Amino acid sequence: MIETPSLVDQYCHGVLRTELGLGTFETHLARSEGPPAPGTTFFDTQTGFAVRRWCPPLLGLEPHCPPARYLARRRELGVLEAGRLLLRGSGITTYLVDTGLPGDLTGPTEMASTGAAEAHEIIRLELLAEQVADTSGTVESFLTNLAESVHGAAANAVAFTSVAGVRHGLALAPEPPGPGEVRGAAGRWLEDRRVGGTLTDPVLLRHLLWVAVASGLPLQLHAGLGEPGPRVDTPDPVLLTGFARATAGLGTDLVLLHGYPYHRHTAHLAAVFPHVYADLGAELVRTGARAAAVLAEVLELAPFGKLLFSSGAHGLPELHVVGARLFRESLARVLGTWVAEGSWSPADAQRVAGLIAAGNAQRVYGLENLPRLHP
Repeated sequence: MIETPSLVDQYCHGVLRTELGLGTFETHLARSEGPPAPGTTFFDTQTGFAVRRWCPPLLGLEPHCPPARYLARRRELGVLEAGRLLLRGSGITTYLVDTGLPGDLTGPTEMASTGAAEAHEIIRLELLAEQVADTSGTVESFLTNLAESVHGAAANAVAFTSVAGVRHGLALAPEPPGPGEVRGAAGRWLEDRRVGGTLTDPVLLRHLLWVAVASGLPLQLHAGLGEPGPRVDTPDPVLLTGFARATAGLGTDLVLLHGYPYHRHTAHLAAVFPHVYADLGAELVRTGARAAAVLAEVLELAPFGKLLFSSGAHGLPELHVVGARLFRESLARVLGTWVAEGSWSPADAQRVAGLIAAGNAQRVYGLENLPRLHP
């Protein structure tokens, strides 16, 4: 019996504070830029089926109940009570929360309170730069304020995260840009930018990455197809090989997020570079009933001390539940099979399960040395 009593969700977002109808709810179940196929809903996905399997019992319903019945029960309980039951039923004991998405989402403090868990903040670099630009009048003040803001954020966060791959693609030059190159790019961006505009300039994105590397905090990089964006043509994490090589030995760990469907490439990079780690979030949530097969493929290549559980959840507490339950079920199935075959000992399987579920994240992010944020 493989047990994972403690789960550190090393990358997620907060949950919505507002009540949702069927149409609004289901849009959070798929990474789509349009409606579902005629005559279907986004419940007709691996993620949707997983929600119907794991979440209804936490709200007092039978597994696989119809979506309309489930959402009626959700509304009956109210968004706060439903969120409390779901998060506390997920088994997640620590949340690392990316606060860089718009919308009425709960932050780390509220996640801790609702989920009866620990919680810590992850800072999104691009949003930080956009906020600094809104209050900086000149190129010099922008670059100075940006460096100070990153340094200040490092004192209060557990990690930085970057969506450079989503904004521009992962085929960025690996080396840091020169000072003149940075000033020129900053000048052009500040001149053309309207308040609220997003940062997509490749020079400034690279500059941000290297400023974050200098901070020493772990740096999470979005790769694969885990988050929709304008650049879905160059998401393969193998394109980060040059950046991984350039940052080796500098004391900053890189965590590759959302590697699916390139999860074997992510696992390979984690095997090659001592400071590179692989996230298990999006691939398990998106593949649902096939999650165990995908997890086994990652375990073919990556050292077991280089893998980190996450839900990657955004908006719906159901996605935190699904991420946690699919991870536990898949890990138990894969490692249990290897134990039954005699390939692994029960003690080794249990030790590896503890590393991936929580131990690796505790080490990478230094969680045991941080002040506790909980109710």
